[in-house]
Amino acid sequence: MNFAPLFLLATAPQSHEPQLIDLDGTSWLQLGILLLLMIVLAQVLWKPYLRVRNERASRSEGYREEAQRMEAAAAERLARAEQALAEARRVGSGERVVARAEAQAREQTLLAEANAAAQKTLADARARLAATVAAERSKLEGRASEMAREVAGKVLGRQVSA
Repeated sequence: MNFAPLFLLATAPQSHEPQLIDLDGTSWLQLGILLLLMIVLAQVLWKPYLRVRNERASRSEGYREEAQRMEAAAAERLARAEQALAEARRVGSGERVVARAEAQAREQTLLAEANAAAQKTLADARARLAATVAAERSKLEGRASEMAREVAGKVLGRQVSA
């Protein structure tokens, strides 16, 4: 550490022209201080700054990779959900076709039963109507001969026998 006073004691060479840069002991002292300051600042500021910057870069890269993984997982889940939805639609469509066929068969059965019941009711009504018509016809036929005798009696002016 006694080197600094030695630099200060050394005299710069003399020249007749004015010097642009005067290299004496203070210049060397300033250069030493500058180098010492660069070493200290590199240790105290520059290395921590580089470490933080590298950590930030690696973290952001990790986040980017994680985001890509999450995006791929979400796409896979979406594809599975869409596949399940398509399967459910296919199954539902099949069940709807089966249910429609069952409903049409049931409808045909009900229509056939209703038609048969209507035909039976119609046949019963026709039979009653025919019986009623036959009964009324026999009454009218009996009454017709009697009315014919009365009319003939009125026209002839005498009583007609059968």
